[in-house]
Parts: sequence; C-alpha cells; structure tokens
Amino acid sequence: MKAVVQNGAGGADTLRLENIEKPIPQDGQLLIRVMAAGVNRADIVQREGYYPAPPGASPILGLEISGVVEEVRGVSRFQPGDAVLGLVQGGAYAEYVVLDDALAIAKPAGLGWAEAASLPEAWMTAWFNLVDIGQLVEGEHALIHAGASGVGVAAIQLTRLLGVTAFASAGSSAKLDYCRQMGAEQTFNWRETSAFSALVRQWGGADMILDPIGASYLSENIASLNPDGRLVVIGVMGGAKSPLNLGQLLMKRLTVRGSTLRPQTVERKARLAQALEQHVLPAISEGMVKVTLDSTYPLEAVREAHLQMEGNQNQGKIVLLIGK
Repeated sequence: MKAVVQNGAGGADTLRLENIEKPIPQDGQLLIRVMAAGVNRADIVQREGYYPAPPGASPILGLEISGVVEEVRGVSRFQPGDAVLGLVQGGAYAEYVVLDDALAIAKPAGLGWAEAASLPEAWMTAWFNLVDIGQLVEGEHALIHAGASGVGVAAIQLTRLLGVTAFASAGSSAKLDYCRQMGAEQTFNWRETSAFSALVRQWGGADMILDPIGASYLSENIASLNPDGRLVVIGVMGGAKSPLNLGQLLMKRLTVRGSTLRPQTVERKARLAQALEQHVLPAISEGMVKVTLDSTYPLEAVREAHLQMEGNQNQGKIVLLIGK
C-alpha cells in the first residue's frame, strides 16, 4: 500500500510517499481502506519529533479517517463494505489502517468522505475537554483560544449545543468573522490584544478556558477566569514553562488541567465516539452543527497540507484525500 513515511524528524520536506506492507488487524479491530484522513496539529508536532507515537501504535502520521471496512476480526456490528469514520492511534496517512472496533462509527450517507474524516479528532477532543474535563453547564461562559482551528470551531459549536456562551480568539479579522459565524458571541485578535483578561472580564469572565497555546497565555488565562473556573491546556504552541500565581489559584479556587486525547484508554475513547455518534452526528443532520472543512489535498501533496496548517492559514479542517 502507499503510505506517507518520514526521513527523520523535521520539517514537511521529511515526508515522502512509499509502498509498504498493509497493517494486520488484531482481534477487536477492523482493517479499513482509507478514503480520507484528517490533518491535525498533533501530526506536525509528531513529525518534528516532539510527540512520538504511543507504544504499539503505527509510526505513520494521522489520527482520524473515513473509509470502507475491508476485514473484521472478532465480533462486530460492522461487516466488509460498511462505510465508517473513526479515531486511530496512528497510521491514517496510508491506503489502509487498523481501527479499533469500539471506535468505529457508521458514516452517515449524507456526509462525504472528506467531511466524515474531519470529525473524529476535533469533536472528540472538544467533547472530552469541554464536557468530561471542563464540566461546562448551561449558562456558563467558555473562552476558546485558536477558535478558527478544527478543534476550536468544534468547541465553539459544542458550546451552543450545551447552552454555553462562547468567546474566541484568533489571529485575523477573517478568522474572527468565521468564529462568530460558528457561534462565538465575543471575539478578539490575539495579535492586537495580548492582555486580553480585562476584555474577557468585561464580557462576564470565563468559567472555562480551552487553550492550545500554553505558557504565553497562562497569566492572562488565570486573570480571565471567574471563581471556580477551569483552565484546560491542550497544547503548548506558546511555550511550556511560565510562572504561576498561586495566590489567584487559591483565592478564586481555580483548576488548571493538562489534557491529551491520544494516550487515553480505548474504553474512554469509545465513550467519546458514542457521544459523537449520538449527539454530534444528529445535530449535523438537523442543521444545528456545521461541518467545517477548510481544504482538501491528495495524499501526494501532504507536504503542502502541512505547510498550510503550520502557516495558520486554515479555517476549520484540512483533509487528505486517499481512496477512490
């Protein structure tokens, strides 16, 4: 099969297309002929050598797919020929990948392959961090940083489903407009407003913050939170080390939590897959949620897809088209 392999850690120029052996599914897994694969920031960090694949996972990049079941191992609700989407531990940038049966979701007929592949990582990450960890409840306020990213747009739309008011940050007027179209009620440009806490407090403060930036935002995030607020850090694009004002943490009873989805157990991911299937897919079919597909690239153009994401040019998801 064709797959994207890497010539050492580094830039997009380390990626190349080669023929390698198909993966072999184990009991409780499906072999999927991949039709499309989502591109995520985690793929870039792994490519650079800072986010290695977990033990036993494929070293090939890619965490989410849509495709056709080719082979079933063990008892399953799926059979060969079924169209599915799902989250994988790695290996999505290839013509075939193995998918845990518990994480497979039937693809709705109304969704194209690229649209379906854009959903698992972004929406499962958003649900995990806003609902399971962030404990958002109706009537609260959530601040979503990098609001025009795939996860950011999913998070903004999820707040609407939860009855939560969303604030969002992004780096251009076009992206801010996009965030508002997705449901953000207040926005700010991080390039122009580095000290954003006063603005957020003016809007009523944040009860929960979803942050992929990290160190450079920490003090402003803490200052933006309401009493009993929760800060969930899902990335360190702005650095990993920063002083922390423990006085504010104590006086406002704040919670600061780091979060990554990939190392979670199959059982926990299966619950997130169920949430996607039971809540998000129906909301898409009813027009309450939009699929946020920014652009598609053939697998041969994987370098260009990575460069677009590295340049922060996308609004929503970037997807690789693989099967035909």
